[in-house]
This record gives sequence, structure tokens and C-alpha cells, in this order.
Amino acid sequence: MTEQSQDDRQFNIQRIYTKDLSFESPNSPEIFTVEWKPSINVNLGTATKRLSDDHYEVVLTVTVTATQDDNTSFLAEVQQAGIFQIANIPDDEMGPMMGIFCPNILFPYAREVVTDLISRGSFPQFVLAPVNFEAIYLQQQAQKQGEKH
Repeated sequence: MTEQSQDDRQFNIQRIYTKDLSFESPNSPEIFTVEWKPSINVNLGTATKRLSDDHYEVVLTVTVTATQDDNTSFLAEVQQAGIFQIANIPDDEMGPMMGIFCPNILFPYAREVVTDLISRGSFPQFVLAPVNFEAIYLQQQAQKQGEKH
């Protein structure tokens, strides 16, 4: 089997789009009458789907939940997606491509949508901190290895 030349590799962004979004403020308007000292929880997830031989959809899901005194102030969830053309990449590099490289491209778009949703809900500005997708990917791989043993 011959190795792919670096020149044969292809990576193109075909489209970036918001696949789904949700915002809930189940305890409004009462939540606006108390001092704002929330506990914020951020969850991230990724999913990939092969569309054709060299086209893939990668979906980054960001869920932000703010609670205060056991009451949910808001829940914002965004699924930011992209369609990527990826060809001539060795199989051992596809995992990092889908789990690190593509989510890094999608994250700034998801951050902007999350910030906008929360602001439109009349809550103080919230900006997601940068995310190290490489560390998350490596942790997930280590967990998978641990489950196999």
C-alpha cells in the first residue's frame, strides 16, 4: 500500500450552519428579581456523519445551563454543524481530524450563537472560554482504551 503524499490531501469547508438551537428560561420573570449569582455548567459534544466518500458532517453541541438556588435560570443549547470535504487522509488521522480539527473550526461560530442567545434572554453577557479539543479528544481515546481492557 502506498502512502498518500501531503499534496494529495484535501480538506475543504463546504458549509457551516446552525443545525439546531434552543433557549429556555423556565423561571422567568422571577429569576430577574434576585441578585445574579448563578452556577454555570458548560457541556460539549461532537458527532460525525459520513455523507459520501469524501464529505462529512461534523456537529458540535454546546449546552450552557445557569442555575441559582436550585432553579434553572436559563438553558441554552446550540448545535453548530459543518460539511467538510476530506479526501486522501490516512485512516489513523481521521479521528483527530473529526474530533479536534473540525470542532476547532466550528467553535467560534457556536460561541457567537450562544452569546447571542443568552443576551437575547436578557441575561448578563456570557462568552465561552476557549476549548482545548485536542485534550478532550485524547481523554476520550484514553477512556475508550480503558474500557477495552
